[in-house]
Amino acid sequence: MTAMARLEGRIAFVTGAGSIGPGWGNGKAAAVLFAREGAAVVCTDINADAAEETAALVRQEGGRALALQGDITKAEAVEAMVARACKEFGGIDILHNNVGTLELGGPVEASLESWNRVMTINVTSMFLTCKYVLPVMVERKNGAIVNVSSVVAITSVGPHYVSYSASKAAVNQLTRAVAIQYAPHGIRANAIMPGLMRTPMVEKTLGAGMSSDEVEAMIRRRDAACPSGRMGDAWDVAKAALFLASDDAAYVTGQILAVDGGLTLKSAAF
Repeated sequence: MTAMARLEGRIAFVTGAGSIGPGWGNGKAAAVLFAREGAAVVCTDINADAAEETAALVRQEGGRALALQGDITKAEAVEAMVARACKEFGGIDILHNNVGTLELGGPVEASLESWNRVMTINVTSMFLTCKYVLPVMVERKNGAIVNVSSVVAITSVGPHYVSYSASKAAVNQLTRAVAIQYAPHGIRANAIMPGLMRTPMVEKTLGAGMSSDEVEAMIRRRDAACPSGRMGDAWDVAKAALFLASDDAAYVTGQILAVDGGLTLKSAAF
């Protein structure tokens, strides 16, 4: 735990807290960082082993964590996980939505099944977590929701993935709608738009079918496209999430924060 302990006494419900591959995904890094700042963390993931791996990391550092497996695109699963979290820790103060997927293709190339799958995972999941967590926060008269969106909600970064772009734009507006409705209840809702990132999900999705040399070449191109000269990583997103979840952002709601190394200030062509 850090000296500041900005989340001391809080309970954080983190979705997608596992990682799709070796390394640090956004949810995994956020769960560990929240715990380091004093929060008890509910680590949820569709992969039970991945959820437990993150929870174990928290416990190894002396934090409190509960690992829960479930599909958060299913209402009954979300309702059960929220109930379990409340039973274990007494409530939920922070909801951090990290679950997301990316599938390539424009409106002609992408199948209807692909479109529906991306929208369900990226948007419906956040609707459902809000649906079941918000009543808990209303009862507590306090809460912070942090949703992970993407800069593709407002711009293009190269590949064509119409469902991903549309879903992330929906996440932004979902966040604003929740923020204005629940501000009178002491609940804040904000979103983070990561730019070009180097995470296990991105490498697995965009690097599918590539050789190791091709993947490295892709990474170099993406690094060069960033004004900062490098892609961001999960810790960049986690630190932004910590700010938005903490009392440092007590008067911040309905905001969409780009964490992109300046990418949205320029046109990325690569």
